[in-house]
Amino acid sequence: MPDILSLSKLKILIISHNRIQYLDLSVFKFNQELEYLDLSHNNLEKISCHPTLNLKHLDLSFNPFDALPICQEFGNMSQLEFLGLSATQLQKSSVQSITRLHISKVLLVLGDTYGEREDAKSLQDLKTQSLHIVFPAGKEFHFILDVSVSTTVSLELSNIKCVLDDNGCPYFENVLSKLQKNSRLSNLTLNNIEITWNSFIMILQLVWRTNIEYFSISNVKLQGYLDSRDFDYSDTSLKALSIHKVVHDVFSLPQGYVYKLLSNMNIQHLTVSAAHMVHMVCPSQISPFLYLNFSNNLLTDTVFKNCTNLANLKTLILQKNQLKELVNIVHMTQEMKSLQQLDVSQNSLMYDESEGNCPWARNLLSLNMSSNILTDSVFRCLPPWIEVLDLHNNRIRSIPKDVTGLENLQELNLASNSLAHLPGCGIFSSLSILIIDYNSISNPSADFFQSCQKIRSLKAGNNPFQCSCELRDFIQSVGQVSSEVVEGWPESYKCDYPESYKGTLLKDFHVSELSCNTALLIVTIVVPGLVLAAAMTVLCIYLDLPWYLRMVCQWTQTRRRARNVPLEELQRTLQFHAFISYSEHDSAWVKNELIPNLEKEDIRICLHERNFVAGKSIVENIINCIEKSYKSIFVLSPNFVQSEWCHYELYFAHHNLFHEGSDNLILILLDPIPQYSIPSSYHKLRALMAQRTYLEWPKEKSKHGLFWANLRASINIKLMGKAAEIH
Repeated sequence: MPDILSLSKLKILIISHNRIQYLDLSVFKFNQELEYLDLSHNNLEKISCHPTLNLKHLDLSFNPFDALPICQEFGNMSQLEFLGLSATQLQKSSVQSITRLHISKVLLVLGDTYGEREDAKSLQDLKTQSLHIVFPAGKEFHFILDVSVSTTVSLELSNIKCVLDDNGCPYFENVLSKLQKNSRLSNLTLNNIEITWNSFIMILQLVWRTNIEYFSISNVKLQGYLDSRDFDYSDTSLKALSIHKVVHDVFSLPQGYVYKLLSNMNIQHLTVSAAHMVHMVCPSQISPFLYLNFSNNLLTDTVFKNCTNLANLKTLILQKNQLKELVNIVHMTQEMKSLQQLDVSQNSLMYDESEGNCPWARNLLSLNMSSNILTDSVFRCLPPWIEVLDLHNNRIRSIPKDVTGLENLQELNLASNSLAHLPGCGIFSSLSILIIDYNSISNPSADFFQSCQKIRSLKAGNNPFQCSCELRDFIQSVGQVSSEVVEGWPESYKCDYPESYKGTLLKDFHVSELSCNTALLIVTIVVPGLVLAAAMTVLCIYLDLPWYLRMVCQWTQTRRRARNVPLEELQRTLQFHAFISYSEHDSAWVKNELIPNLEKEDIRICLHERNFVAGKSIVENIINCIEKSYKSIFVLSPNFVQSEWCHYELYFAHHNLFHEGSDNLILILLDPIPQYSIPSSYHKLRALMAQRTYLEWPKEKSKHGLFWANLRASINIKLMGKAAEIH
């Protein structure tokens, strides 16, 4: 306990189910905000009180106190709402200190040694709205306690055992008979009862004549035989009777009598659950029943068959029974003209369309058929004016598109089925609540919210969502509605496929517009491709690129062949000292000046008009001439620049196969060439004229001798197999 001294803000302390034997309430003097203290189920025999404690909830029940543990200081607990007590002895004086308090509920647990000689009036001065008395468990009821506390509205009595007396249960009957004095008592609950059948019926009859309106009996064990006696239904205030969890060990019981007794009760609400009932008969006359609950029994499809005396019934619960054929349930409701709510969940209901129409009760508004074995066909067997429909945990795979007559449906629960698609509201024009989680929906439609304009709540989480472009549209549509509409968002909405996105929240799944929009993707990829193709086509046509590429290809093939031949062997193939490239417009100077001055010095010249081989392509002839020539002489002039063939010859000669890295080009500038007149595509010529020295043809005759001497000096080669050597 010292550990709680520092907890000045402590409000709730639960230390039940321990072995505490003594408690000094002064230990809580520093816990001034303490409101809830639970000390039940300990070994407390004595407590020491503290005057300043002001609790709302104090539980001292299920402790071995001899006398009621009520301190004088308890009278100052003006906020006390719940008080749990234990005692083996009761004295009227014990409660005097709290008689001024108006406590909402008092729990009194009587110890095992509590006896019949105690003060019967000991509780009369209590002021509480709800009183719960727990008698000693397993002990025959021989007590004379007067429980008719004047202020009590609700009374609960637990552990009633009366099986030894053949004359019934006189002591307990005496307790119940005194309840008539309490005009305020309206609720009575009996819990954990072990009595005979005759005593059970007698208890019902006694309560029938009191002012009690709501009577509940739970955890009942019935023994012995039942004498069939008349039951007096007259002069009662009872409105509702609830009997829950009944066990009986007599198999020769006249069940017909029990069913008749229950069915003819002139009350509004009757519940008999977990009682192993195998049948229930129709009331013998028009019944005032508004509510019947026979859940968790063994009822079959024949229950209330052709029953016309339940015309006032509004709610019928047959949950967790042995119902099998839905058509039988439909016909059962036909005579229930006022039926509005029906619960047949947790059965084994099936429906076959071949069984015909489904003439449901016309006023049925709420139908629970969850946890059955119904399939898609159930949508063709629904009440016409249904507003609330629960079909979760069935075997539904899809909703038939031709279903009609569900315009009034407002709430639909299809959770835990096998639906692959999120249904629209075409046939559910009034739908406002849809529960469809735990299905097989992978790509919910983005048009759902547009189709379901009245939807107020959608619960579609925990489905195997496939994170794709289709889902992206649904995610965007979710973002456009209120967060309160989509329940469980975002934590219940996760990607299941592909593996790379598994477990990712849908709100965190992002994919680009380009990858999802086919039209945009086509525009982005195809259009630029077409533009590029068109541009390439124009360039090819303008620059004659295909022809140029063919020549490069041929040159490349020739170069590859040459690399496989040794250099010495290649040199032996040289036949000419020089190959001359010139424009036809400059042919007069070449033939009259250049060739005569070179050949007179035994320099062998290769010319295209006399050395090209017929039948070969021009490109191949150009390459062959360059291959067989030691030097390539280019006669440069404005005419040369205008000739495409001259440009190609210059290109191939610059990439001479046999003199790679050597000075194999000789440039002769016949006439000046302005830089601006050289086309931009002739970048090789521009580069060569900028980087290399060239021989310029002099106009003065006096300088011609020096020009020819320099040109001959540029050609210095001894052809293999030839005697001539040029210097």
